[in-house]
Amino acid sequence: MQKNKPQALWALALALGMPAAVWARAGAEPAAAACPPSVPADAHCFTAAMPSGAQVMAIIPAGWQAAQGVAVMHAHGGPSLGKASIKRVEEDATRWAVMPATGYAWAGTSYRRGGYGVTMAADDMEDLRQWFVQRIGQPRRMVLHGQSYGGGVASVAAERYGSQPVGQSGRPAFDGVLLTSGVLGGGIDAYTMRLDLRAVYQYYCQNHPLPSEPQYPLWQGLPAGSTMTRAELERRVHDCTGIDKPAAERTPEQARRLQGILAAVPVTEKSLNGHLNWATFLFRDLTQHRLGDRNPFDNTRTYYQGVDAEAQQQLNAGVLRYAADPQAVGQLLADSRPTGRTQLPTVTLRGIRDQTAFVELANSYQQIREAAGTAGTLVQVYTSEGGHSYLSDPEYRAAMTGLLAWIDQGDKPTPRSVAERCTQEASRPAVTQEGKASSNTGCHIEPDYQPRPIGSRVPGPRL
Repeated sequence: MQKNKPQALWALALALGMPAAVWARAGAEPAAAACPPSVPADAHCFTAAMPSGAQVMAIIPAGWQAAQGVAVMHAHGGPSLGKASIKRVEEDATRWAVMPATGYAWAGTSYRRGGYGVTMAADDMEDLRQWFVQRIGQPRRMVLHGQSYGGGVASVAAERYGSQPVGQSGRPAFDGVLLTSGVLGGGIDAYTMRLDLRAVYQYYCQNHPLPSEPQYPLWQGLPAGSTMTRAELERRVHDCTGIDKPAAERTPEQARRLQGILAAVPVTEKSLNGHLNWATFLFRDLTQHRLGDRNPFDNTRTYYQGVDAEAQQQLNAGVLRYAADPQAVGQLLADSRPTGRTQLPTVTLRGIRDQTAFVELANSYQQIREAAGTAGTLVQVYTSEGGHSYLSDPEYRAAMTGLLAWIDQGDKPTPRSVAERCTQEASRPAVTQEGKASSNTGCHIEPDYQPRPIGSRVPGPRL
């Protein structure tokens, strides 16, 4: 949908029952924009550049009224590297079109910059909320949603801003929290495994870095000034392991190396390239740009599994070891690890076989909330799926419906009640993706599932 700016602004102002001049009093007015693919055709979309540098977008469904409506403030995954871009927001607006299609207003932010920074991004979520309230209106209910890395962002934002009273009404900034496929528990739990992967990969492959290249501690990701691209990294992984080929076409050496890597580190063939990308390009941003070139990860006491006893002994004798810098550990924990101190109703949803954000991270978050005495306001729901970026439309709708019933009526959901709601939601039309019917259908919730601690999957010490 594309409308000219004056018509779209007046249309939204009339729909919300507020004159367009109110935006001028509130600050820079939102600019009308074409809605991303899959967003309902009768929705209105608006973008703005925040003073911080963040790019934001709001999607207002047809007929949405602030006084009766629900708004979802969305924290995206990643983190993306590079400059803040509205493209990143548009991508998530397309992916999460289920929200406006269900009747909820939706708003997202690029964050003020790319790269790691959970607390910074949490502050950007509060900026997004204020922008939405000032330019669009105060909704009846305001829900904070975090996806993947954004799950960690939203969990911290809920603690920093969620319960504080705002405005003359004294109501909380947010009414509830939805965390999907969340990277929860902080950066140590979530990312130490990727140092394990770098060390084990280098033991077997010896090509990242090559012997002819400058050597550097692997926790740095890449040395400063390196021009390596993701395509070059993938080529090296393919050369070493042959994962770009059918198993029958790999050389015996490639098969042996791949088998050794997968035996030692809990990743799959399909996820190997992705985790190595994070352990390369994100690690460079995190350790060199955010932590003062200090290492927050430790594998000095990690004992890696091998394909047999002899290979295991040789691996643990020869793998590179790194001790964490206590200052870097403290900085990363302070920035990324939730305290659990929020009483906001919180629902999490994630796939049991998620190979990007392991399901055991939910156990880490559970322990954090229990230690803070707030586990009573946390409900965690698990599906049998292996997806990370997106699960299914009915599951997200059911999670939101359950969360809103909890907020409005005090009807606390359970995994089983969310599963029942999902069955009801499955009869609704699926959201379309760029003109094609969505395959994001079905209900796969496992009501009785409970994850084990992160240490059961990832070897070595964890804080």
